[in-house]
Formats: sequence, structure tokens, C-alpha cells
Amino acid sequence: MPPVTSLTAHVHQRLSAALTAALPETADADPLLRRSDRADFQANGILALAKKAKANPRELATQVVDRVVKGDLIEDIEVSGPGFLNITITDRAIVETLAARATDPADRLGVPFTDHPGTTVVDYAQPNVAKEMHVGHLRSAVIGDAVTKILRFVGETVVARHHIGDWGTQFGMLIQYLDEHPHELDHRSADDGTATDEVPSEVTGEEAMSNLDRLYKAARTHFDSDEEFKTRARRRVVDLQAGEPGTLATWQRFVDESKIYFFSVFEKLDMEIQDADIVGESGYNDMLDETCRLLEEKGVAVRSEGALCVFFDDVLGPDGKQVPLIVKKSDGGYGYAATDLSAIRNRVFDLKADTLLYVVDARQSLHFKMVFEAARRAGWLNEDTKAQQLAFGTVLGKDGKPFKTREGATVRLVDLLDEAVDRATAVVREKAEKVGLTEEEIVENGRFVGIGAVKYADLSTSAVRDYKFDLDQMVSLHGDTSVYLQYAYARIQSILRKAGDARPLAHPELALAPAERALGLHLDQFGELLLDVAAGYEPHKLASYLYQLASHLTTFYDQCQVLSDANPKEVVENRLLLVDLTARTLHQGMALLGIRTPDRL
Repeated sequence: MPPVTSLTAHVHQRLSAALTAALPETADADPLLRRSDRADFQANGILALAKKAKANPRELATQVVDRVVKGDLIEDIEVSGPGFLNITITDRAIVETLAARATDPADRLGVPFTDHPGTTVVDYAQPNVAKEMHVGHLRSAVIGDAVTKILRFVGETVVARHHIGDWGTQFGMLIQYLDEHPHELDHRSADDGTATDEVPSEVTGEEAMSNLDRLYKAARTHFDSDEEFKTRARRRVVDLQAGEPGTLATWQRFVDESKIYFFSVFEKLDMEIQDADIVGESGYNDMLDETCRLLEEKGVAVRSEGALCVFFDDVLGPDGKQVPLIVKKSDGGYGYAATDLSAIRNRVFDLKADTLLYVVDARQSLHFKMVFEAARRAGWLNEDTKAQQLAFGTVLGKDGKPFKTREGATVRLVDLLDEAVDRATAVVREKAEKVGLTEEEIVENGRFVGIGAVKYADLSTSAVRDYKFDLDQMVSLHGDTSVYLQYAYARIQSILRKAGDARPLAHPELALAPAERALGLHLDQFGELLLDVAAGYEPHKLASYLYQLASHLTTFYDQCQVLSDANPKEVVENRLLLVDLTARTLHQGMALLGIRTPDRL
């Protein structure tokens, strides 16, 4: 079955044909069609077209109206003001279009695929080895996961990449300390309680992080207070970069231990991260020397005070001098730029990507601006292969300042998520008896609601904006929250369970109430909305659409009873079609945001 053509697209075609007939030189012109409070749709494009053709806009609008085919799709069209067109759709067209979406055998609700799918690498969720994930890691993970899901749904080939911090000078300190204190990362075997340097399968992420945190603090204390240890630690950095087997083996222990922790946090976030997608800084080590050589040969990078640098006319320091992107340091070490540029080469030439998307904090914008420009100068990026930073703002506390603990420390991500689940579970438990939930269902739904609340609060805000982290608001049953949407979905499921023999079935011959029309027209926009969201990497637009959908549903409930004995069978079936398609749209939309929709809540 082909994708369902939306009512907007159908009306656009009719208007374009009428415009061309009235004024042939306007062929393929955009009538600028949009939803309107004055009618189902309003077309605003005639004013600009009339000005260009030196015609009277109202007269041109009248000529278009005379040429529009009415009856099956368009019930009424009239000229408003200086040349706007107000368009009303037939009830039959609305119901028939929704029926086509409801019967889509691919269960895509008639959503089309993008016209020109490509391959996109999405770089997101970038924690650091041997370090705790904090609230600052939340947005990259949540936004990146949603963008990845949405792009895949519209047909894009997506390669996820988690560029973890697993390389650098700090590992010399950690490796040296562990070599001198070899049992600091040991775990107790579940079988006999003996210590082992292998990680037992039952070790939790919290245990793994506790081990790493303890070792990191001890190594740092030693490093800061013992000059001889500091010298030994710096030698280990050289050994690590040279690929000395024993040093690499110890380094791998840190990576493996950290992954246990990472995966436990991602599991809490209800995110599926594949181990093969984790390609950290170390994954590009073998490319660094060649990257530097190519940049120098192409004249993109030059030697300056012993370092290999790329300069930019528009990047100046406080003294007015150019601030360089340092690719290789004067001591022979590689900067972050060398790794990032090598990653671009890998993603463009090996993964064959035509779009590189980096979901990274806005504070790193200058770095990525310089990296992308250096890659363009080198010919690795061009008009056909683009790179873009999806920059995001800061998570703030209720006071509007960067989110911290009462002691001023950075908030641990696991603590934040656990508190969200606890608050949400309390909300679920309040209504559990009325719905008849078991304790197991209360716990599971509490997790879905809590994690959904955190994700939705993040995703319902434009990525570039900061937002306040307010758990009381996030788990509220009222307002623009995921809980409101989840309850809307669960309420529909309750209606469908009570429907008995009545089934969702289209009846295009029926007249629709105003609330039915509003809900139906909004449902029809889902496919076009998703293509727009995917094109702009803007999941907040999907969150806004879903909230509006739930709001239309609330109005529909208030004005149109579904399972009323006073309703003819055809009206019940038609309304069941509306609510069933609403539930499926909510379910699919929330899933693309990474949020679960429990059937009973």
C-alpha cells in the first residue's frame, strides 16, 4: 500500500491546478496553505503571486475560487480580506483519509518515507570512561536517541556513534595506580567469594562505578601529592600511545568496567545502545598521523611554534590575534581536533555517510565550527556531504541556575532518574486501586512514567534552549507533560476494552461534530509533521503535536460520547475509529521520542 496522501496535499494540488488555470505563469507556485482558525485551511500565497503578476489579488483569488473543483474534497472555498482563501473540507474526505491511515497494512499510519533518503551518522550519548555520568549527559542521550528513531522511521539509514572519552593523559595516572595497586578493581566472585580481576556477569553498574570512582579519587590524590608517581604516570601515557600490550590490557579493564556502568544508565533511560556503536576516541588512533599529514599536504594546517594548527580569519582572541585549531601539539601529542577530523574521514569515506550530526552541548560550538571548516578545506565535507552540530542548552534548576545539588556538586544522572521514578510511582499508586493495577504493574508503570517525564520535559523544549528541571511539574497529570499524554492513551485503551462487540469502522456518510472534525484534521497531519521534524532534527515539534493531539482528544471526550446507548451503531463505530487512530498515533509518536505508553494507568 502506498503512503496516504494527506488532506493538505490534496487541497494543495487542487489550488495549484486552479492557480495555473487562472494565471498560467504561476505554474508550480506555492499557494501557502496552512491550518486556520477561520476555516479548515487558509491559503495566503495569492497576494504575493498577484503582486508579481501586477494583478489585483482579490480578483485573482476570485478567479481561483471559480476554477477549484468542489464536492468530493472541498466543500466550500471563499475569498477573505485582500485575497486570502478560506477552505472547508468535506466530512467524507476526512473520514475516508483517516480510514486509509487506520488500515495501513505496514502499521505506519500512512506516513510516507522521505523522498531522498541518505545515510546519517548521529553522534550522541558521549560519556567518559572511569567517570560518573551526570545531568549534563542527559540531553545528548535523550535528544540523540529521539532523532535517531525519527530519522529511521522516515527511511533514513542511520549509523549511531557514541564517541566516548576513552583516551588521554588521565589514563596514564589511572593505569599506573592500578598497576601499583592491582586489586583495586577486583570483584568478589559469586561462586566462592574470592577476588577476581574479571568482571562477574552479575556486577551492577552502581558497583562498577563505585569501584572506578574510588580508584580515580585515590589515583588523583597520589598524582597530586607524589612527584615520583606523577613522573611514572606520565611515562605510562607514552606507553599507552605507543600501544604497549600490558598498558593496553590495563586500559581495557577501565573501558570494560565503565561499559557496565554506561549500559546500566542507558537501561534506566530505557535506551538501547549497541556495543558496536561505541567507538571512542581510541577508535581513531591509527588514523591520527595520516590525518595530520593530509592536512599539512593540502595546506589546511601549518606549523606554528612547533604545533600543527589551522587558522581562521573570523576566530580571534581577546588580543585580536587568530585563535588556532590545534591538531597536533608541539610535544607531539594529538589534540581533540585530530580525533574529530579522523572521525569525519572515517564516517564519510568508510561509512559512506552524507550527513554527520553531532548532538553536543552548545558550549562546544566554536570547536565544531572550526573542525567542520577544516574538514571542508580538506575536501572531506562539501555540498553533498555535510556536518552539523545539533547544539543543546543547559539543564537548569528551579532557580534558573545550572542544576546542582544543595552542596553545589554536579547532579548524578542515576540519582535524578531514580527520584523521577519514585515520584512517578507515587502518582501511579494514587490511581492504582481504581484501575486495578497489581504491585508489579505499579512498579513497571512508575518506571515508564518517571523516565517518560524526564525525556518529555527535555524533548518538548527546543534543543537550543535551556530548560528548568522541575520534577513536580514533570509528573503532573495536567499541562504539557508526558503523563498527560500517557493517561490519554490509557483512557482510550479503557474505552476500547469496554466497546464489546463494537469495532472501529469508518462511516464516511456521517456528518461530523466540530470536535470530531478538529481531531480528525489533526490526526491527518501526523505524516507531514514527521517529515518536517526529521528534516530539521526538531523532536520538540513532535512533542508539541502530540500534546495538541491529546488536547483535541480531551475536547472530543467532553463533547462527543463514544460508547453511548443513545448513539446509533454507525456513530459508535465511527468514533471508535477516531479514538483508536488517536491511540495508535500517540503510541507511535511517543515511541519515536523514546517514551512508553502503558495500556492501563
